[in-house]
Amino acid sequence: MNTDQPADVRLERVSVEATLELRQRVLRPHLTPGELVFPHDREPDTAHVVALLADGTVVGTASVLHEGSPWGAPGWRLRGMATDERVRDQGIGSRLLSATIDHVRGQGGGLLWCNARVRAVPFYRRAGLETRGEPWEEPLIGSHIVMWRLV
Repeated sequence: MNTDQPADVRLERVSVEATLELRQRVLRPHLTPGELVFPHDREPDTAHVVALLADGTVVGTASVLHEGSPWGAPGWRLRGMATDERVRDQGIGSRLLSATIDHVRGQGGGLLWCNARVRAVPFYRRAGLETRGEPWEEPLIGSHIVMWRLV
């Protein structure tokens, strides 16, 4: 595993539009970028964070928005978390996740949850999230499971 931090990667809070190309390319290539605007993406308390190279190339993205959990608890949903395959295993995803957790804390904290790809469970566990329920198959995307933690 490559743990070297790429030079000149910075995190920046952006509009949803800045996240769409990477969301589409990494997460849902069968959809157009315009189809990847999620409910609540344009709400004022939603945070979209990207990781940018020095030349402005977006190499990571994560969004966190107010959305109740599948079991009915109020909370914050992590969505659209993606890292460009060329820079994986360099800590970018962890930095993005930390930024979304910081945003939730800044809004008073609470439940953070997501529908995680099963292959990403170890990544989320390292950040303190736990699984809930059973995995399911998302058509065209793959196996998912709900994960959560209190922030």
